[in-house]
Amino acid sequence: MFDQSFPVSHLPNGVGVGYKPQHFTDLLQAPGPVNWIEVHAENYMGDGGRPHAQLSALSEKFALSVHGVGLSIGGEGPLDPDHLKRLRQLVDRSNPASFSEHLAWSTHGAEFLNDLLPLPYTAATLDRVGDHIAQVQNTLGRQMLLENPSSYLAFAESTYSETDFLAELVHRTGCGLLLDVNNVFISATNLGLSPQDYIDAYPLDAVGEIHVGGHDEDEDDNGAPLLIDSHGAPVVDPVWALLDYTLAQSGPKPVLVEWDTDVPDWPILRAEAERAAAALAPVLTA
Repeated sequence: MFDQSFPVSHLPNGVGVGYKPQHFTDLLQAPGPVNWIEVHAENYMGDGGRPHAQLSALSEKFALSVHGVGLSIGGEGPLDPDHLKRLRQLVDRSNPASFSEHLAWSTHGAEFLNDLLPLPYTAATLDRVGDHIAQVQNTLGRQMLLENPSSYLAFAESTYSETDFLAELVHRTGCGLLLDVNNVFISATNLGLSPQDYIDAYPLDAVGEIHVGGHDEDEDDNGAPLLIDSHGAPVVDPVWALLDYTLAQSGPKPVLVEWDTDVPDWPILRAEAERAAAALAPVLTA
């Protein structure tokens, strides 16, 4: 069960960017609308050095979100106790406003797969993921947010919709949600669904953070559109439109621009942040 005394995610309802070291000076000198940053936990699990020195300097100016990519929340085996220990040390050291992970798995036995793989939405999966979330929250002494995946297939054995599955996890564990709007658009396109219907069914009250990012376009063997979550390109207009649709229903939320590969110079990323700020402006003043 979720300890009600644990701190919950409390990022400001503004714009964040995924922090990259090449943007350190630019962020300090010309951040534009950015008032929070996000880092991948696994990049900061060392004992010290320049990464932690930069993060400490930035945390004096920006709220911090720590985003994990290696816990394998959906894995069939137990969570890695050494990874959890390092994660606890990082969270204790940096005291972020938010910690999040993915609804996915990336381990098989002793093997780590460099990918975030999907899950069938069944009662057994719900029990396993719920237990893992409870373990993470109890270890860290704080609420975590869970991110919806980008999907390229659906499991015939699933007995829950993704939105109902997430809502039940929130109910059972007290976790919050990280709503990745780009992932919604990717999944809806790949699976032939309506992204607006997905947002309509999503438990928006539990959202502590929203992501937008870029993706790559391809085709499957039948010539149908196939979108790949790459975080290596500008956000496309339909994703911006879906963000507008989401914010109109959810009200103001912290919005992050992700750009993790082929990282551009700061002015390009700042322009994406400014576009996100423009999307937030109407609901911040409503």
